[in-house]
Amino acid sequence: MKITEVLTYHVRPRWGFVEIRTDSGLTGWGESVLEGHRTAVLACIEEMKPYLIGKDPSRIEDFQSVLYRAGFYRGGGVLMSAIAGIDQALWDIKGKVFGVPAYELMGGRLRDDMPVYSWVGGDRPQDVGKAALDCKNRGFSAVKMNATEELQMLDTYEKLDKVLERVASVREECGKYFGIAVDFHGRVHKSMAKVLAKKLEEFDLMFIEEPVLCENMEEFKEIARACNIPIATGERLYTKYDFKRLLNAGGVDIIQPDLSHAGGLTEVKKIASMAEAYDVALAPHCPLGPIALASCLNIDATCYNAVIQEQSIGIHYNVGKSVLDYVTNREDFEFRDGRVSLPRLPGIGVDVNEGLVHEENELFRIAAEKYAEDTSAPDPEWKNPVWRHRDGSVAEW
Repeated sequence: MKITEVLTYHVRPRWGFVEIRTDSGLTGWGESVLEGHRTAVLACIEEMKPYLIGKDPSRIEDFQSVLYRAGFYRGGGVLMSAIAGIDQALWDIKGKVFGVPAYELMGGRLRDDMPVYSWVGGDRPQDVGKAALDCKNRGFSAVKMNATEELQMLDTYEKLDKVLERVASVREECGKYFGIAVDFHGRVHKSMAKVLAKKLEEFDLMFIEEPVLCENMEEFKEIARACNIPIATGERLYTKYDFKRLLNAGGVDIIQPDLSHAGGLTEVKKIASMAEAYDVALAPHCPLGPIALASCLNIDATCYNAVIQEQSIGIHYNVGKSVLDYVTNREDFEFRDGRVSLPRLPGIGVDVNEGLVHEENELFRIAAEKYAEDTSAPDPEWKNPVWRHRDGSVAEW
């Protein structure tokens, strides 16, 4: 069996799909995207095509080595996100060859299903108490929310008090044992992170996420000493070498590699095993589409330290299209009592709605052409918002 074509697609709201076709008729699907840089990632896949066309798709480890090592310049969000989608598609093909889910080829499952949490509150969190109660009434046992709006390196206690009020509203609405995760989103600098983390202790949080950016990973130990809340991070790390430095730095309790950013199943499986040796839990990052989610669940199935799975059904980023619009096996992604079953179909576990994918890609192409001719037309490419403090300086989003 040989690879004959590698195709890429832009789909709403901000995702990129990759399709690998073979001369046997089997096709594999992956999800390659770096939010806000989707076009760059899909262009990177175009550059990688010569390493793929005509080759045996079963040699996943070899592809991983070639695409990572043979390019000389390594790592980073764009390169590793491109590799991630290719890797997912190759595992999709391999599972279909043997007629089993991908996790069966990674040692088999060690659990039957996976707990999931839901997002509430949006970028600028509000009405989180009612939103969290709605999630609880729909069977979820945990939610995650953004902590703050903009915070400067030294900011006011008034802003911190508003964070506490919002978290308190979730605890009051949902009860003592409902799971609450608070995402600092890298918006909080060390001086304020220590204060806020300490003040949040009273709410018995599931974890705090990205209390500072991984660029400052040596500070996690200091924040951990300031509070008794598990610390999660890792969505902006891309290789096992990045996570090696994180794990050695200490202070982190949960890692959050993204299956569409950190090299796909092959790389994240290795990262998860590294974390297990440090007694660190795994909670893959996934505010993305169905192929990314199914890829996460295949990894969760085989990793002892996997604890909970993020998913983006209903998240505030999903404008125009949502996760299950792109699959025909929607029933495989139903949440029951805050849990989701492991993938059932051979491969990654997604039966892609190919007609919709092609339709969305064509809509993107037309919109991109209009925008190129007239920048007053809507830009079809999702962009990260640019936030500024009152003094005009750029704020972390």
